[in-house]
Amino acid sequence: MAPKYQSVASSLRQEIENGQYSSRQLLPTEQLLCQRFQISRQTVRRALAVLENEGLITRRQGSGSRLREHKDPAAPLHCTIAVVTTYISDYIFPRLLQGMEGVLAANSSAPLLFATQNQIAIERKNLQALLTMRDLDGVLVEGSKTALPNPNLDLYQRLMERGVRLVFLNGTYPELFQIPSVLADDSGGGRLLVEHLHSRGHQNIAGIFKSDDMQGTQRYAGYARALRELGLPLEDSQIFWYNTQSRTAFLSESFVDQVLDSFQGCSAIVCYNDEIAIRVVSQLKKRGAAVPGDVAVVSFDDSQYSELAPVRITSLSHGEQNLGELAAKLMLRLLQGEECQSKVVPWQLVQKESS
Repeated sequence: MAPKYQSVASSLRQEIENGQYSSRQLLPTEQLLCQRFQISRQTVRRALAVLENEGLITRRQGSGSRLREHKDPAAPLHCTIAVVTTYISDYIFPRLLQGMEGVLAANSSAPLLFATQNQIAIERKNLQALLTMRDLDGVLVEGSKTALPNPNLDLYQRLMERGVRLVFLNGTYPELFQIPSVLADDSGGGRLLVEHLHSRGHQNIAGIFKSDDMQGTQRYAGYARALRELGLPLEDSQIFWYNTQSRTAFLSESFVDQVLDSFQGCSAIVCYNDEIAIRVVSQLKKRGAAVPGDVAVVSFDDSQYSELAPVRITSLSHGEQNLGELAAKLMLRLLQGEECQSKVVPWQLVQKESS
């Protein structure tokens, strides 16, 4: 009787010859093969080594096994890639998506778009839909409410077990630390804005931050650390927190007025992003306050909002780097079998009239 590993290799070889696996698809993980054939991991590895020696598959530690490519490696990948973001047409998301689409289109891989509205229930429905797709190669994900525990981790795990490659954008889940990500240095950004305001003579600096996204908590962390290191006051009354559900409240002038009233004695405000900052600046002007003479305002993202405000807003930018483009390039490298590291992109200060 042939050794067990040869029998397993023969079964997998037959499945490969029958076209059961796409050249873009990872073979089942070693764990799944152990469960399927009721054998040890060592036996699985011996079977895979046979197929590798025959030139049928390639193996890379940490990346799994896939069919060996018999084409020009520079040729387009023709991958099926889904993009799951919190929003599609709002704020800076069109720019992120444009960056992704440019990279993927060059590889004949038009993205499939899904939006979660930063709601974990919608995220779950999207992930369930992805699990029904047979030829899915990768998913670029901006997670929902990344500062909170996520009840959808089981679906991410199922995608990984199927060999689908994942790349996170703008936030990660600690339980999925092994998945590569493209993040902004948000803590460093919060620190940079406080240091800028301090250099302009401000001592009492308020902050508006988003509580249910990792970006918001990291921006606050850098802001708070800079205040402490500079010996500046940090009081609960000078911090305002909002979340996804209360985001629309900033459309109300009365709501923004309440926030500004709570910042009495502060001469500067760090805003979570330009979408918040433009409302703050507009309301300050309606109250007769001079910006930056009475109150300076700074923010993140250097979006069109920072240019359209009554006073152009000092904001942080990633310069020529587009996080969507970087995430798409990282995904393509993963699909080519490369080992990839997460990337943290620094912020650059773009000083304008608001500070």
